[in-house]
Amino acid sequence: MTHSFHPTVLREYDIRGVIGKTLAAADYRAVGAAFGTIVKRKGGRQVVVGYDGRLSSVELEAALVQGLVSTGLEVVRVGLGPTPMLYFAQKHLDADAGVMVTGSHNPPDYNGIKMVLRSGPVYGDQILEIGRIAAAGDLETGAGTVRDLDLRDLYVERLRRDYDGTRDLTVVWDNGNGAAGEVLRRLTAKLPGRHVLLFDEIDGRFPNHHPDPTIPENLVALQAKVAEVGADLGIAFDGDADRIGAIDGQGRIIPGDMLVAVYAIDVLPRHPGGTVIADVKTSKTVFDAIATLGGTPLMWKTGHSLIKAKMAEVKSPLAGEMSGHIFFADKWYGFDDALYCGVRLVAQVSRSGGTLAALRDTFPSTVSTPEVRFQVDESRKFAVIDEVMARLRRAGADVNDIDGARVTTPDGWWLLRASNTQDVLVARAESGDEAGLARLKAQIVDQLQQSGLTEPSFTASAH
Repeated sequence: MTHSFHPTVLREYDIRGVIGKTLAAADYRAVGAAFGTIVKRKGGRQVVVGYDGRLSSVELEAALVQGLVSTGLEVVRVGLGPTPMLYFAQKHLDADAGVMVTGSHNPPDYNGIKMVLRSGPVYGDQILEIGRIAAAGDLETGAGTVRDLDLRDLYVERLRRDYDGTRDLTVVWDNGNGAAGEVLRRLTAKLPGRHVLLFDEIDGRFPNHHPDPTIPENLVALQAKVAEVGADLGIAFDGDADRIGAIDGQGRIIPGDMLVAVYAIDVLPRHPGGTVIADVKTSKTVFDAIATLGGTPLMWKTGHSLIKAKMAEVKSPLAGEMSGHIFFADKWYGFDDALYCGVRLVAQVSRSGGTLAALRDTFPSTVSTPEVRFQVDESRKFAVIDEVMARLRRAGADVNDIDGARVTTPDGWWLLRASNTQDVLVARAESGDEAGLARLKAQIVDQLQQSGLTEPSFTASAH
């Protein structure tokens, strides 16, 4: 049987779409059959499957399993939970592959799929190959099997094992009604200190706030609770808990890229000269901090799969993105796990004898825009970047083109890139002062206007 996908759902590092519009149960059966075919042809026989708390995920997971079973694989269902629990299950079982039904941080009507092979994340041409196999109907067949396995307590115990704090702290955790709720309850019950949970009920409607910790308004409830209970810090997750957000005891947001610098304080003494990777949206301050701490900074493309693959290639002990995907190979498995990152952050603050604010203030402050997203037609978003790059090259600008356009000027740097998960362009700028930042923002606006797009709204913020 052949199957064609909507042209927008096969993304660079996962599969993502709107349920009932661009993605349906039939697509999940087709992905299961096509990806299962890939696994079988690589000599695999076992795949682990999990799903998040979205309203559509139960039906879609069942369809995915049908497709996988049709290829003759053994399917191990680990049930409802965060994406990193699926990654953990694949590592723990040494399974040939893992597949997660998740819409990540997207709105409630979205869903998607994240995949991993024993050799690493599935992305790029591997995802396009799923489309080609499904379209050709070139599928393996067989009598597969299905079994259920509850790994939640084992996963929680592994998370807890690396906690090495020396004093009790008060921590507020904002689950945002995401998929980590039950695991978070079990984890915090086993950690020392006082733990206050917000929105730990799993609810795919996300009734309290959108589960994306990179957007400041989604952290307002966490900031308020940190102030109310006098907490030492606050931690937030996205919808499938592979991204972390953090608040210090003063209520300040610690961006994901700055968390990389904070974690580097702890990690690099065990890995002198180690390569620490951060994505193209990351502050120059972070790259400078990694070097100062004795590490080797490496700027790389945005995207959790792309970062993980690069991390394995260069044997990096730590990597991260501004979006809050943080990856530990130091003591951990190299995948992005916000629960594990939370454990490591609480332990590091506890051992430091000080505060998260003090750790962050180890590094100089700059003035920057937040990560600004603005709508653009899906068919135009990559074309706009191509147009901007062509103009910059003609002008002789200092451009890093590893992922979009990151332009360095005497005022600092600015970035414009296309998102691989949403129909948006992403812009950011950083400078030493407000006047320089204003000039950088003006350059972005000028480029957008030359490509016929509406001017985005920038709001400067201390980084």
